[in-house]
Amino acid sequence: MTFEQLAIFVAVAEREHLTHAAEAIHLTPSAVSTAIKNLEAYYGVELFHRVGRRIELTETGRTFLDEARATLARVNAAELMLSELGGLQRGRLTLCASQTIASYWLPPVMMRFHRDYPGIDLDLMIGNTRTVSDAVIEGRAELGFVEGELDAPVLSSRVVAQDALALIVAPDHPWADGRLLSAADLVADSGWVMREEGSGTRSEFENAIERLGVSRSDLQIALTLPSNEAVLAAVRSGPCAAVISSAAAALYLQEGLLVKAAFDLPVRNFRLLRHKERHASKAALTLEAMCRTG
Repeated sequence: MTFEQLAIFVAVAEREHLTHAAEAIHLTPSAVSTAIKNLEAYYGVELFHRVGRRIELTETGRTFLDEARATLARVNAAELMLSELGGLQRGRLTLCASQTIASYWLPPVMMRFHRDYPGIDLDLMIGNTRTVSDAVIEGRAELGFVEGELDAPVLSSRVVAQDALALIVAPDHPWADGRLLSAADLVADSGWVMREEGSGTRSEFENAIERLGVSRSDLQIALTLPSNEAVLAAVRSGPCAAVISSAAAALYLQEGLLVKAAFDLPVRNFRLLRHKERHASKAALTLEAMCRTG
C-alpha cells in the first residue's frame, strides 16, 4: 500500500464521488478508479458499494477511513517538520475554519502569509464549529478557527479577533421600524431562519437568549440552513428574522436589502485552535503570530 493510494481512498471516501475526488487531488477519474480497484483486489476487501452511478462506503471502508486519515495526518506532520529545515521555503499547512471566519476574516491573513512565504501551500477546509474542532482533534487540520466558546480539553484556544452579531430582517418586517425589542418579542412576533446545529453563530445566539430567560425551544423556527448566504437569501424573501455575523450581512445592510433590528446581541470571539499534544510546526506558529498582530 502506498501513501498515494491512501490519499486517493480518503479523497473518494470523504466525497463518495470519483470525479469530485479526482478533481480535488488533480488526477483523472480513471486513475482514481484504478487505484481503488487495485487496493480492493490486493487485500481482498470491498471498500465501496457501486450503486448505479453512485458509490457509497461499505462498513469495511468506514472502519478503514479512520486509520487512513490518521496515517496521512502523521505523514503530513512529518512533512511539515522537515519543511522547517528549509526555513519555510516549502511545505503545506492545513487550516479548518468556520464559515464566517473563512469567508470574511481569515483570507486577508492567508494572503499576508502567502506574500511572505509563497513556498508554503495553505489548504483551507470549511465547516461549522463542531467539524472544525473535530478536524484539529483528528489531525486533519493543524490550526482551526471557530466562533465562541468550545469545550474540548485536548485543544488550546486563543482569542484572535472579535465579531458582532446582528439580528436582521427584511425592510417590510415589523421589526424594521427601529423600535427596541425585548426578549419576549423574539418568541411572539416572528418566525426564524437558523443556521444548522453545530454552528457557532447559532450557539452564540441561543446562549444569549437563554441568559435573558428565553428557551431556544420557544423560537418559531421556519427554516434551518447550512450557510450564511442561504440564511441571508431566505430572510430577504420571507417574513422571518435571523441572527448572523455583522460582517456577513454588511453588504445587504449597506444596500438596504436587509435591516438591522434594534436588539442588543453580544460581541463574540474568534478563536484559534491547536492540539495541545501535537508538534506545532514553524508554519503554524508563524501564521498564529500573524493572527495575533493582524
